[in-house]
Amino acid sequence: MKQLYIAFILGLSSLVITSCDEAVNTAVASEVTYLPKLTMKGAAEIDLGCNPSGGFTDEGLIAEEQGKQIPVTTVVTGKYFNSATINGPDVYSISYSAVNKDGIPGAAERSVVWQECPGDLVTSISGMYSSTVVRNGVVSPQYQDLGPVIIKDLGGGVYQLSDAIGGYYDFGRGYGYTYAAKGMKVKANDIAANDFTFTDVVEVGDFGGALSMTSFVVDPTAKTITFKTEWDAGFKFVVTLSQL
Repeated sequence: MKQLYIAFILGLSSLVITSCDEAVNTAVASEVTYLPKLTMKGAAEIDLGCNPSGGFTDEGLIAEEQGKQIPVTTVVTGKYFNSATINGPDVYSISYSAVNKDGIPGAAERSVVWQECPGDLVTSISGMYSSTVVRNGVVSPQYQDLGPVIIKDLGGGVYQLSDAIGGYYDFGRGYGYTYAAKGMKVKANDIAANDFTFTDVVEVGDFGGALSMTSFVVDPTAKTITFKTEWDAGFKFVVTLSQL
């Protein structure tokens, strides 16, 4: 059980001097407000691995005000594949919040990683990857070993990337997942022959603008995938994924 916090806020009294010999007491009775006491059940960071048996059940959180339980609001966010429930590979945020009688909130967050199972890069390219990104020909250690980048198997030979710029802004710049280029799909016609179809145009997260893919090559021996994307803001990315 993890107790997050509890605190107390006291009201203030005041005395106003109105003349040399006269004082008016404007004191307001002090009040105590009890901040929500939040106790999370289970770990704050959970890695389910791939294909977890039985899926995931949230143990939840208890919120109390002065020893009495109060309602908790729970919101699930799939960071890269936009699911509001934990039902497949993604990195999820579970946000809990509670408000005391004076309208003062308390909040806590749990992170859950549901890994995509690794493909053999001959019949499947699914899996979890680290990435190295070159933008406009510039190589920098800051943009190496980023991730994880997820390639999710949607079935029927169709795969979706968690970030079609390999985490350049998400991890490399540290801007977070809202700056990922999400939604790019790749159709594998023949993986061994490096025959792929990619026609999606996606936005580069909060920056906006159109990003398209220009090439996609798998090397099953090296366990790598290299793809190129172009952003209409004037940037070209070469992303090399290494299977984890």
